[in-house]
Amino acid sequence: MSAPSTRFVAPAFSRRTFLTGAAALAAYTRLNHAAAQSYNPWDYISSMVAKPEFGTPVGQTAGDPIPDQEWYWDAYLQMPIKQGQDFHYTCEFDSAWIVLKAFGLDVGLDEQLAIVGKDESLEPYYEETANGFEVWGGDVHNYYCGHINENILARARCNAMRKLFEAKGLSVTVTPDRPSIEAALLRGEPVYFKSTVDMMPWRPAVWHSNTGEDWPVVLTNDHALIVMGFNAEQVIIRDPLGPTSTNWDRPWQWRTRWDRFLEVIAAQGNDAIAVGPPRPPEASPAPRG
Repeated sequence: MSAPSTRFVAPAFSRRTFLTGAAALAAYTRLNHAAAQSYNPWDYISSMVAKPEFGTPVGQTAGDPIPDQEWYWDAYLQMPIKQGQDFHYTCEFDSAWIVLKAFGLDVGLDEQLAIVGKDESLEPYYEETANGFEVWGGDVHNYYCGHINENILARARCNAMRKLFEAKGLSVTVTPDRPSIEAALLRGEPVYFKSTVDMMPWRPAVWHSNTGEDWPVVLTNDHALIVMGFNAEQVIIRDPLGPTSTNWDRPWQWRTRWDRFLEVIAAQGNDAIAVGPPRPPEASPAPRG
């Protein structure tokens, strides 16, 4: 006999069902109730004063360590602030807007979504099985999947978002570990990555794409953020989420320890990319004499 499973159909318009936004929030509350009792939003992050015009402009290499808020930082990039997300589940696009704006590009949600594309072939849903949480959805590696304002599972991986940065002429480098992230920041390139909200604990899950590919994900507290600075102990994060019911004091900028940061990105398959200025074209060969 197969192991029993609990199936949750994500709140969205679909052939299966439709639930309201209130039902989505209720489902989110049920899934995270136990975690909320055990953790508080300040377990892993420390507030910083956001200074959008402070630090090194993007695209410029780091110089001497920069002092700020009782720390010295090896890299500290100027990043604009976006005060709040467009919809419940647009963190990928809200964080992308911050990165693009840092490079002088103002790209709204509709244009971003048109470039990234949306896979509507299967509205994501999950099952809790003997093997843990399993999510069934579209091609999350190449497109945004899920109803953008109703489905708590809606998301995109960084590979899908890189299309947006490259379409706007920016360079993209995969940065799955600390050395590559540090190197990118020292070059003046912010790092866009998949996270959890406030670096909080997560329920690990596997996303089964309808392409046959599987991806490690977190279940309900999926988030997208930007690394804008670091030193030997901490990384600085720009966060578009801001105050919500899970943390009414959440700042637009905060710091977290390297060890916690690396644990969190590992839960998302080390899904991180650096975004830089356009790469110069390769030098043409010298003409023959």
